[in-house]
Amino acid sequence: MSSVENDLYQEVVMEHKRAPRNFGHLDHPSHQAQGTNPSCGDRVAVELLLDGNTVQDIRFSGQGCAICMASTSMMTEAVKGQDVALAQALQQHFRAVLTGEEDPEEAPLGKLVSLAGVRQYPSRIKCALLGWHALMHAIAGNQEAANTEDGIPATEGGVA
Repeated sequence: MSSVENDLYQEVVMEHKRAPRNFGHLDHPSHQAQGTNPSCGDRVAVELLLDGNTVQDIRFSGQGCAICMASTSMMTEAVKGQDVALAQALQQHFRAVLTGEEDPEEAPLGKLVSLAGVRQYPSRIKCALLGWHALMHAIAGNQEAANTEDGIPATEGGVA
């Protein structure tokens, strides 16, 4: 990662950590799920208001490291007002970029591409994916907490 890319990555992460977007609770969510990362203690809850197949509104709450909070904040901006299928596709591309399966320059991530630098820190990949796991659980109507230890090989998140 170049110095410029690293500076952008750090700037974006700190901006979203300081002022997370869509942080808080919805009055009447139609879907919700929580996510935990036992490795580091990050905890995130995602609340959705789905209108048909559209994410009409989204909020998140919880606490976590800067990467976790920034990624979840940026996720809410990216999926709010979008079709559920787009949210699912974004999650797949984002995960593929972080795990090295997809080139960041080729992935249709928009502003989320600024978090591609996380791939340089394998132990932090789970942090960046936690909010996305909770989002996918919420969309699926799965009330069980999403856990970063489930379904992510150790090589994707460092220590499992």
